[in-house]
Amino acid sequence: MKAGSILFFLFLVVTASAQYTPDEYIKKYSHMAVKEMKRSGVPASITLSQGILESASGGSYLAKEGNNHFGIKCHKWEGDKIYADDDAKGECFRKYKSVEDSYKDHSDFLRQNSRYHFLFELEVTDYQGWAKGLKQAGYATSPTYAESLIKLIEKYNLNEYDSGKAKPVEDDKPTKRPNRNNSPINDNFSINPYLYEVQTNNTVPYIVIADTSISLSNLSVQLDLMNWQLAKYNDLDKNSVVVKGEQIYIKPKRNKADKQHETHKIARGETMRDVSQRYAVKLKKIYKYNNIQEGTEPEPGTVLNLRKKKK
Repeated sequence: MKAGSILFFLFLVVTASAQYTPDEYIKKYSHMAVKEMKRSGVPASITLSQGILESASGGSYLAKEGNNHFGIKCHKWEGDKIYADDDAKGECFRKYKSVEDSYKDHSDFLRQNSRYHFLFELEVTDYQGWAKGLKQAGYATSPTYAESLIKLIEKYNLNEYDSGKAKPVEDDKPTKRPNRNNSPINDNFSINPYLYEVQTNNTVPYIVIADTSISLSNLSVQLDLMNWQLAKYNDLDKNSVVVKGEQIYIKPKRNKADKQHETHKIARGETMRDVSQRYAVKLKKIYKYNNIQEGTEPEPGTVLNLRKKKK
């Protein structure tokens, strides 16, 4: 074997075995996860657990050759690419100049993809909700994906980075609740402007169904959302059909109405869901504010609080 061939062979051996233990991975990249949490609102525990799982603690082919620690594919990607077998043979994945770029793109991917917007309604310390939500939104195909993330978080106490109890090695600043306005969610939703115009009510984006009726499942495909998301955001059944002129929210409604609408008087034939849709306030919050059992429809003339609980 020639000298050059020997060196190349040794290079392959070294790179194939160059990976970290989970503890080493956490120590090396926890500062990036915390930095991204403060910038974007994605819990550091989720970022680290996904990094460990998706990159085999930095030892996967994608991580070593493409700095891709989160298995993000090339969808809507104009940067460098790397190819590997996944659900199909020779799939296209994003390739980064650095691991830090991979961490940043992971946060942006979650914030800018409408499927994951509901996660940012959760507390940054709710790692179980985030893990289950990622699986529910289709981040990975494994049926045990959420459980795997939760086990990693609890085994290595990664949730302590979310609360500030643990500090990364390269970050001596205290962990604060993220200012989510620093990295605004992309509200474009890739919606065809000839089909729907995105409007807002109480800062919540919505569309109005045009021309004809459509099933919720077909509408979710058009909007690149999960069927259950539209159903939950609008208090509908997954098998519902929405009709022309109906207002459909494409992000979760707010916890309370705007300051101009403190109360609402129930009209004849009006339901609690109607009120919820009118003011873009979560239905369960309206029930809670008015001490009314969920599922009950109050009498016409009833005055409902929309911003705070009745004494």
